[in-house]
Amino acid sequence: MPFANFKVPAGSLDEKQRQEIVTRATELYVDIYGERARATTLVLVEEVTDGGWGIGGQVLTLAMLQQPPGH
Repeated sequence: MPFANFKVPAGSLDEKQRQEIVTRATELYVDIYGERARATTLVLVEEVTDGGWGIGGQVLTLAMLQQPPGH
């Protein structure tokens, strides 16, 4: 069973965007494995609590991720 797990900041996606991730990830697996993969592909979009992750030793928040580059 193909499986994709996306972790995103809580509140950063609307329903349409979550659906787009599910659809496109499923289509990617179908492109690779063929149509037989469609019925068994599992896509999980998990929302991570604000401040619940970090990179490079720095806790990230949704506000920080929404800032333009260089700020």
